[in-house]
Amino acid sequence: MDINRALRNVVSTGKVYIGFERTKKYLEKGTVKMVIVSSNCPYTECIEKYSVPVHKYNGSNTELGAACGKPFPVSVLSIVEPGESDILHIQK
Repeated sequence: MDINRALRNVVSTGKVYIGFERTKKYLEKGTVKMVIVSSNCPYTECIEKYSVPVHKYNGSNTELGAACGKPFPVSVLSIVEPGESDILHIQK
C-alpha cells in the first residue's frame, strides 16, 4: 500500500484531526480509530498509552504534512473516519 496516497485520500474523503491537542481531545473521547505520527514527533509516547493503533510515518513532520497535502508540518494526524481510504489496514 502506498502510504502517501492513502494519507491524501483519507484527508480528502474521511474525517481527520491534525495536531497533538486535537488528537488528545478525541483520543480521550474514544472516537479515534488510528493515529499517524511523524518520525520526529515528540508526543509519540503520550499517544501510545491510548488503546488505538499508532503508525509511525517514515518521514519528518514536514514530509507528513506534504503527504497530507498541507502546506505546513504535521506531527500528529488522527483518523476518525477513513472515508474511501483503506489506511486502517496498514502495518504498524
